[in-house]
Amino acid sequence: MITVDRLTVSYGAFTAVDDVSFVAQPGRVTGFLGPNGAGKSTTMRVMVGLTPPTRGHVTIGGLLYRDIPNPGRHVGVLLDAGAQHAGRTGREILAIGAETMGLPKTRVDEMLALVGLTDSEAKRRLRNYSLGMKQRLGIAHALLGDPSVLILDEPANGLDPAGIRWMRGLLKGYADRGGTVLLSSHLLHEVEQIADEMILIGHGRIVAQGDKQTLLANAGGADVALVTSLDNAALGAALTSAGHAVEPAGSGLKVAASTEQVGRAALAAGVVLTDLRSGGAGLEDLFLELTSSTQRDAFPNGVPA
Repeated sequence: MITVDRLTVSYGAFTAVDDVSFVAQPGRVTGFLGPNGAGKSTTMRVMVGLTPPTRGHVTIGGLLYRDIPNPGRHVGVLLDAGAQHAGRTGREILAIGAETMGLPKTRVDEMLALVGLTDSEAKRRLRNYSLGMKQRLGIAHALLGDPSVLILDEPANGLDPAGIRWMRGLLKGYADRGGTVLLSSHLLHEVEQIADEMILIGHGRIVAQGDKQTLLANAGGADVALVTSLDNAALGAALTSAGHAVEPAGSGLKVAASTEQVGRAALAAGVVLTDLRSGGAGLEDLFLELTSSTQRDAFPNGVPA
């Protein structure tokens, strides 16, 4: 378990993290989301003792990171996949980590196989690794000590679609076995597919947190549906009779109702649906709305979206 308690980090007049509190629970993947510069990496650096807090503290399993004996056996960390000696091979980097933690040499081969780095790739020097290979090596190093907690900063960077799917399965399986996973990213779509809980941060402050369903409900995304059928007129009449507001939307209808309500109305009317989806504010809309003041990119006046 990771407990962040009233954490504040200031650099002179600039506050990078402002009174942040949350808990990452065992058996769950917690997504830590926000724009670049929102305070995610600073918070994670405090967790592992690389940045001192101005106020508050972070404990892992009830202890400050510096007080955890042989911390690599308890906490796996990936903050910067390239933060290793560029002249060492992937195998050498893992071997040094294993020796430092008091692990058998066989653990190196196990981790290389787990993250899909071949023997020839393991013999290459880090400077010759692609970003995706560095990410895989970094995840291998984080998992080397078989820790109960994982702290990963942007682990999907540089991974291709197959690599991202592999990472999702790996981390989900880790949490299912009781591990605690804290995963930071500015890529909401990737995290929402794996995270059990999401924490949104902007300007160093938490702006929302909860599971996907809770966040969507707060965004008003649960009571608007987009639907297309083989007989939109009949479906529209059935939905109107059931008390739902209906309006045309492209080749279908936009309905002030949940997808379940629309499905039930279509079934009762005997209308075949060809498409049905939530049409309210999604997680990306909520994310952009809550962190709008921290976004760098906006369309200038006169430039269409």
